[in-house]
Amino acid sequence: MNTASAAFLATIPSPDQGVWHIGPVPIRAYALCIIAGIIVAIWLGERRWVNRGGTKGTVIDVAVFAVPFGLVGGRLYHVITDNQLYFGEGKNPLNALKIWDGGLGIWGAIALGAVGALIACRRRGIPLPAMADALAPGIVIAQAIGRLGNYFNQELYGAHTDLPWGLEIYQRYNPTNPDDFLNGVAIGHVPLPDSPVHPTFLYELIWNLGVALLVIWADKKFRLGHGRVFALYVAGYTAGRFWIELMRTDTANHILGLRVNVWTSILLFAAAIAYFVLAAKRGPREAPETLWSKDVPREDDASSAEPAESAESAGETHAEVAAAPDTVRDSAADKATEDPKPDSEK
Repeated sequence: MNTASAAFLATIPSPDQGVWHIGPVPIRAYALCIIAGIIVAIWLGERRWVNRGGTKGTVIDVAVFAVPFGLVGGRLYHVITDNQLYFGEGKNPLNALKIWDGGLGIWGAIALGAVGALIACRRRGIPLPAMADALAPGIVIAQAIGRLGNYFNQELYGAHTDLPWGLEIYQRYNPTNPDDFLNGVAIGHVPLPDSPVHPTFLYELIWNLGVALLVIWADKKFRLGHGRVFALYVAGYTAGRFWIELMRTDTANHILGLRVNVWTSILLFAAAIAYFVLAAKRGPREAPETLWSKDVPREDDASSAEPAESAESAGETHAEVAAAPDTVRDSAADKATEDPKPDSEK
């Protein structure tokens, strides 16, 4: 076995491509991962919401608002913080609209997604913090699934490494556009000069799954409420994003020598810890009845209404008798005092 083959077996290979075509329609692995993550987040969030006493189907209604808002917010954050990729000499600003090529900032997705969720929660008459607590584990799992899209796009990796789990990055070729690395196909598995590299997307994927387990365990053990589950998720995620971001080598803007997302992680971690502590003063977890949508009747309310209706009907019957004419009541009294014996026995 030659040196090149040995090196290949000791590293993680990258996919040959991240885009496939069915006729003129492109099928993008990144988009599929995002969609899969959203489905998992909704499914898990729905189960958690119902278990906490909420109305079935509410999470789907919230997602109708939160998902589009989140996608727009995620793209806006990416374009703003990495504006040099889309604006300036030789750049095409219209590429900022090509969300299918990758580039979503989780901070913008959470911020604007929360606005959409708030609108939906107010329409349903339910508290947003409780909904955020139900969704938190699903969101971080969705982020983990989304990182697989970065794997197919060969993006968000770190510097060169000789570790056994180093990731090979291949040169991809697109015959119709030589500069279109993203939509190209690897031919002959020609590695880039820095390969193998740290698979930072994989580090974050594993970290996110660990955060999801931590959040679910803590919520079950301590019955967290009032947004504390969501705060724990933010604190756990930003703690990992801090050190993983420091390992990444992709282009990014810097403030005081640190990447923008490093500063964002620091600030959000501090804010999440502060909220987690302060929200504890609000007392135990929200009562189940406060999570029921205002436009959906509760089952126990419906069952308790039946005896009341029967009693009301009985009351109407007595009232009708009391309001009957005197002749009717006198006739009834006379029949009650008649001799019950038949005529033959008188």
